[in-house]
Amino acid sequence: MKKNLFLYLFIFSLLVNVFTYMYFTNKDKFQTTNIETLEGRVQALKDSVTANEDNLYKANYFTLDQNEAAQLYFGDKDLQKIQIAIRDAIYAGNAKAGGNPLVNYPQIGSPFLVNNYRILNNRWVIIDFSNGTLHGESIVKYFVEEDGSITFEPAETLLHANN
Repeated sequence: MKKNLFLYLFIFSLLVNVFTYMYFTNKDKFQTTNIETLEGRVQALKDSVTANEDNLYKANYFTLDQNEAAQLYFGDKDLQKIQIAIRDAIYAGNAKAGGNPLVNYPQIGSPFLVNNYRILNNRWVIIDFSNGTLHGESIVKYFVEEDGSITFEPAETLLHANN
C-alpha cells in the first residue's frame, strides 16, 4: 500500500511539474508576443503623433504665433493681449445692425456675421462669414493703435456663389 502511495505521489508530482512547465512556457511566449504587438502599436502611435505635429506646424505656418518677423513688429507688447483684442473687435462687429462691417457685402436676407478668423501676421486677418445660406471669406487689414484699440480695413472679400 505504501509502495502504491509513493507511486501515485510521484506520478502526481510529475504531472504537476509538466503542467507547471507548460503553463510558464506558454505564458512567456504569450507575454513576448503581446509585448512585441504593443511595442509595434506604440511605435505606430509615435509616428502618428509626429505626423500630426508636422501637419499642425504646416497648418499654423501663416499665423502670428509662428511668424517671428510679425512678433518683432509688436516689440515688447503682449501678443496674447493683442490677439484677444483683435478677436473681441472682430466679434463685436457681429452685434451691429445690418451685420458685421468687415464683410464688404450688403445684407442679403439675414445679416452677414463672422464665424471664424485667423490672425495671419502683424497686418492681416482672414475671416469666414455667412448669413445662414451664403458664406465667404475676407482678408482684412488691422491696425493696433497707440491706445490699444483695433481698427480694421477690409482688403478683399469673396462670396461663394455655389451655395
